[in-house]
Amino acid sequence: MIGAVMAKKKACSSFDAINRHDLAKCMAGWAEDATWTFPGNISISGETKSKKAIEACFAKWMEHFPKIDFKIKEVFVSNIFALGATNNIAVEWDITETNPEGKVFLNSGVTIIQVKCGKAVAVREYLFNTDILKEQWRGIS
Repeated sequence: MIGAVMAKKKACSSFDAINRHDLAKCMAGWAEDATWTFPGNISISGETKSKKAIEACFAKWMEHFPKIDFKIKEVFVSNIFALGATNNIAVEWDITETNPEGKVFLNSGVTIIQVKCGKAVAVREYLFNTDILKEQWRGIS
């Protein structure tokens, strides 16, 4: 159960780093060869490979949304006894994002994180409302 507590704490810390636009802290938990899969049909959609490329996507996201506010609803850990080396974590969340013009966007989703050697190696995002993505990212390449 200590493993589950550690995994939950690390996951929540990563989402909090995004809320603070602390890109370095957010990316500290990613493996160099990680993949990130994002839904929809916008510039950051699809599978992004490598920590460096994922960081570029996150930087673009943080630049376009000066205010990002994740509210974690629940964190699930597949192996509650693993001490952080290898595990699967699911984070259910609500998000409020505000663009530079002050327009607010609300969404909910689940992030599935595969962890190996204490680092995220594969992360998949599932959004409950992908219809608003085009409006959110209008004009961004």
